[in-house]
Amino acid sequence: MTNEEIKKILIDGNYVTESDIAIAEKNMTRDDTLVGYLITMGTITEGILGQATAEFYHVPYSDMASNPAVRDRVLKIPEDVARAFRIVLVSADKNGFVFATDDPVKKDLDQVLKKLSGGQKYSIMYASPKDIDAAFLFYQKPLETRFSKIIKENTRVAPEIIDEIIGDAVTLHASDIHFEPMGEEVIIRFRVDGVMHEAGRIQKTYYDNILNRIKVQSKLRIDEHFAAQDGSVRYKRGDKMTDLRISVVPTVEGEKIVIRILGEYVRGFTLSDLGLSQRDEKLLHDAAEKPFGMILTTGPTGAGKTTTLYALLRLLNSPKVNVMTIEDPVEYHIAGVNQIQVNMATNLTFAKGLRSIVRQDPDIVLVGEIRDAETADIAVNAALTGHLMLSTFHANDAATAIPRLLNMGVEPFLLSSTLELIVAQRLVRRLCLHCRYSVEYTQADLLKKFKNADRYFTEKTETLYAGKGCDACNHTGFDGRTAIYEFIAITPEIQNLILNNPASTQVWEAARRGGARALFEDGID
Repeated sequence: MTNEEIKKILIDGNYVTESDIAIAEKNMTRDDTLVGYLITMGTITEGILGQATAEFYHVPYSDMASNPAVRDRVLKIPEDVARAFRIVLVSADKNGFVFATDDPVKKDLDQVLKKLSGGQKYSIMYASPKDIDAAFLFYQKPLETRFSKIIKENTRVAPEIIDEIIGDAVTLHASDIHFEPMGEEVIIRFRVDGVMHEAGRIQKTYYDNILNRIKVQSKLRIDEHFAAQDGSVRYKRGDKMTDLRISVVPTVEGEKIVIRILGEYVRGFTLSDLGLSQRDEKLLHDAAEKPFGMILTTGPTGAGKTTTLYALLRLLNSPKVNVMTIEDPVEYHIAGVNQIQVNMATNLTFAKGLRSIVRQDPDIVLVGEIRDAETADIAVNAALTGHLMLSTFHANDAATAIPRLLNMGVEPFLLSSTLELIVAQRLVRRLCLHCRYSVEYTQADLLKKFKNADRYFTEKTETLYAGKGCDACNHTGFDGRTAIYEFIAITPEIQNLILNNPASTQVWEAARRGGARALFEDGID
């Protein structure tokens, strides 16, 4: 579907205004699509786009993201027919057959559906291309079976194998792909919802070609085998583009590759998507509305710190302000934001980049990470001189961030004057809503399982939930992740504490008096 058709569908259905489209076309970059930009800016959602497109075709909308396809029904349609006509069987009962497709006007579709329904009554619904592709995953043979077929039938083994691996990882919403040389094999593992799963194995004989192809595509040296290398590539498969971050390190068994998949859906995250409580969301809003000061997110690698700050940037970004970032790497391109990539080869470090940014008349600055004393000092001074400063910082919890910054040499009176909010966070898996079931626990069992939770579990028995595992969640019992948070708003009491170089326990006790909740408490709630 062309941009002009999409514009007409959205405007005619009153989902967007002509002004929304004009702003999008003015601000989107050459890497953006119109739909992608509108979703990123929160003008529309995937669901709204699906509903609008269904109305355009005069058929109902099938939200397969909320009601995923079932394996048995998908496999009732021969694979070649399903792929040729982009169809999935949604339901079949005494009332007839219901099919979903992303192309309801495809030539000869009616004849095919009449044949599949055996002359019984049938109806058509519209589903998004992404949801149709996800349903087609049920036709996929295991990776190793496909590897064997590729090796047997093709001379260009490496490109085909890489295509299959990345295709599966993207469809399964994996965040990382690991290629791990072990003996005579290379194990391929996906990290899905924070947990590693083995996806397949391949003989080491074919790994050198795979390794070299990935290195070439990500502009790494193919003659370097004993040093760590990092790169990135925009990977195209069909009409889909996926941004990948590549890391290659030497191990005793050979070079290991890890590919970070930068999920497109993260571009459209807003604060309301992050799992914040109403209280915490208001704290973040209030801190972000101030013209200057510092907001820090803390937590381990992979806790979603940058995603939280990107969601905040989308809230703050407008033509009226100059927003600049210095990142390593720039993970997601945001229209209207000036983003700088750290480059050690040219000595463009966080500190040097930040020093240059403050001369660029910024209103809002995002520093990817405060790693050293120089960056911390410049960031604090920038926050003091009229800039809103956002950054991530490695600390186990929110309270520990203050002693750590002071130990890095930040002047207590500067930190006390600039720090507005500290956010600690972790990512936790969510139960699959399609296969979850209730489990009865006694109060005694729960208090053994969850220490210091007696105020939450006050009844003799409590109902909690677990996931059985189903087609919708790839039989894991979990589907996606959400964040749990710990917020410390800097009150006058904490400002005075900072001047006296406090321990983290003192900071937390003061935060508690101001209403702060621990990560555990937010998780239980």
